[in-house]
Amino acid sequence: MSEKQEKSLRREILDTARQLLTTTGYARLSMRNIANKIGYSATSIYLYFDSKDDLVHALIDEGVELLGTRLAEANASATTPDARLEVMCRAYVSFGMERPEYYEIMYVLHPEYIKRYPAEKYRKARRNLEIMAVAIQDGIASGVFKDVEPMLAANLAWTQLHGVVTLLSSERVDKRIDPEELIDSACRHVVSSMRTWGEQAN
Repeated sequence: MSEKQEKSLRREILDTARQLLTTTGYARLSMRNIANKIGYSATSIYLYFDSKDDLVHALIDEGVELLGTRLAEANASATTPDARLEVMCRAYVSFGMERPEYYEIMYVLHPEYIKRYPAEKYRKARRNLEIMAVAIQDGIASGVFKDVEPMLAANLAWTQLHGVVTLLSSERVDKRIDPEELIDSACRHVVSSMRTWGEQAN
């Protein structure tokens, strides 16, 4: 098999696993099921991935890379900290809505079904959150945002955006609410909350 054919087969394995994982679930995903779907033997799949968990981790890695690219592009498209934060929020939501299979594997698939995600991979995934925290830190330094703990604030923003993505994806949002208006309001709310952090508590 040529190098091009090997890359094509690896891609086919990943795409098939991603589809099966989000339709049948982790428990029912197996190398044999994937092999049957693509017309190869299970042994062939083990040439590329040591285990089912190794395969799932590869899918998470791909999702992390795709999201990271979107966040980096969004971050570079604006100059002020508040504008950077807002466009990154929009990039996060658009990724979740446009790549639902990756999003589900990254953030919805229950962790008890997967062995511990390798520490070096987790550190790489965390950079997607840190880029948002840097924008918040820059906003604090320039006086645009309140003095908050940047990573805590980034995590809270992530939580709100995750709620928007999951509710829209599962069609649990009231039909009277326009999805685009919800997304717009949520992203602007994240930014405005950084400006008024702690005021209600006081």
